[in-house]
Amino acid sequence: MKHGFIKAAAVTPKIRVADPVYNGEQICKRMDEAAAAGARIIVFPELCLTGYTCGDLFMQEVLLAKARESLFAVAEHTRNMEALVFVGVPLARDNKLYNVAAALHRGRIIGLVPKSSIPAYGEFYEGRHFAPGSREPVTYRMCGPAGEESVPFGTNLLFGIDAIEGLKVGCEICEDIWVPASPAAAHALAGATVIVNLSASNETVGKEEYRQMLVRSASARLITGYVYASAGEGESTQDLVFGGDNMIAENGTLLGRAVRFEGQTVYGDIDIHRLQHERRRMSTYVPEGAEGYLTVPVHMEKEETPLGRIFASLPFVPRDSTLRDRRCDEILAIQSYGLKKRWEHTGSKKAVIGLSGGLDSTLALLVTVRAFDLLALDRRNILTVTMPCFGTTDRTYENACKLAGAVGASLREINIEKAVRQHFADIGQDMENRDVVYENGQARERTQVLMDIANQEGGLVIGTGDMSELALGWATYNGDHMSMYGVNAGVPKTLVRHLVRYCADTCGQAGLREVLLDILDTPVSPELLPPVDGVIAQKTEDLVGPYELHDFFLYYMLRCGFSPEKVYRLARLSFAGQYEDAVIMTWLKTFYRRFFSQQFKRSCLPDGPKVGSVAVSPRGDLRMPSDACGRIWLEELERLG
Repeated sequence: MKHGFIKAAAVTPKIRVADPVYNGEQICKRMDEAAAAGARIIVFPELCLTGYTCGDLFMQEVLLAKARESLFAVAEHTRNMEALVFVGVPLARDNKLYNVAAALHRGRIIGLVPKSSIPAYGEFYEGRHFAPGSREPVTYRMCGPAGEESVPFGTNLLFGIDAIEGLKVGCEICEDIWVPASPAAAHALAGATVIVNLSASNETVGKEEYRQMLVRSASARLITGYVYASAGEGESTQDLVFGGDNMIAENGTLLGRAVRFEGQTVYGDIDIHRLQHERRRMSTYVPEGAEGYLTVPVHMEKEETPLGRIFASLPFVPRDSTLRDRRCDEILAIQSYGLKKRWEHTGSKKAVIGLSGGLDSTLALLVTVRAFDLLALDRRNILTVTMPCFGTTDRTYENACKLAGAVGASLREINIEKAVRQHFADIGQDMENRDVVYENGQARERTQVLMDIANQEGGLVIGTGDMSELALGWATYNGDHMSMYGVNAGVPKTLVRHLVRYCADTCGQAGLREVLLDILDTPVSPELLPPVDGVIAQKTEDLVGPYELHDFFLYYMLRCGFSPEKVYRLARLSFAGQYEDAVIMTWLKTFYRRFFSQQFKRSCLPDGPKVGSVAVSPRGDLRMPSDACGRIWLEELERLG
């Protein structure tokens, strides 16, 4: 359970209708497999000890008695297991029959949760046999091999697992998820972070998509893990067929799903810490407290959950190409409509962009072109300015010129070398001293030129810097850090590349596509140091680290609230075989050090549109003091080595 992970399993055994002894044996067999795989929450389908499709046989005392006997046998089988196990069984109480989920742990039946919503329509006639359970927990007395036992019985039961602080498991049964006010909603507001659902949902055309939507939306709306185990092979096919459509979801994301009709066990590593983080950051998520609930304590040893879950190495970039294209188009729309509104409000005449031939300024120009097209404005009023100096290479210079021409923008070339030399002479900066003054002097001169041209032309300076640079503080204060509207401020570097690629693939213009592809193939560089033999000498990722690592760190630190140790663990898994552990640790320390020391640059950012779930604007997602101390984050990394 280290770092808040717990492995859950949704299991569908092959059963025989009305044979609790056989079914119990199959449940125990599959339970052993799941426990051996590291599962600590194991969920079986609704009424799996007897079969869901017993019909009027549920009224037979012999079946009910044998089901109780089998339940005790299955419970005993858990004696040496760490797992919390849920099994479906029919149980009688006070002359009524209930469809029950029995919670088993360490050889005992520790809770009984009856189904709340009993269908009596269509193909389901549960109301013929079963009564809805009461919410308030009461005592259920069961006579087992060791004598009479008292077990809490009611829908308002939670199972608190002590191995992870805040891990509480609530239970509902099949139809309960389909109703307007599901028990799971009350469970979540009472503190449940995982919901299990023991189900017997038959297959009809199109139903699998609706089931998935229900499970994903329930987990998202309630901010929970959701484990859904459904009946499958062995149930009667007299009128219905059951496919074992098992699913595990977390906060709207499907962690795993079975192939229907194959009786697959599905595993999912649910991140309790992330769920807690999401609830804390969502001010509209207001817990109602656990009044009327009974929390049953469940002790488990703390251990490191073996992770089978995949954490995207590029969390800002969808892996599916169709979704990626749709996301790119949406982001470009957000950026361009944001600029469109700013343009209409200010009444500006021209857009002024410093065009370097690099990715960021390329994206800013493409967004500006879209905004101008939306406004039906002449693209020649987009004034691109290329400002070569000491580090400019022929490749980037020529690409800047080609790009401006390809989109129909105006181009002005202003060589700033003479101005920078004069400035260095004024302040006594030795031209041979290639320090931060040498670099930043060029960046600030470029910004001054752009601002003054904007004043001349009645224009807006369009910012080019991206969110990854802002997170690291990899921007010259009052240099490229400053603009009148920063269209890329919400876009991480790894996503910038895909946005430019998308534009290249969809522009339908051979000349534009050609130059965009060459820009994509150019190393990322501020070009502030002289080239060596005409080739870029200053590669950003050699200096500050790979942006794919920094974007990974940024997402899981800022969006998910993960600790440095947890971020490091996930990075090692996601980048295994690509980066050595020592390399990941080096750049992770760099990330935390720069993130904290450079907040002052983010505290005075120009306006710019948020495009995703992570942003660093001081007016939106990141309210962080500029002088916050990063010591405890860095100390945690030092302890790791």
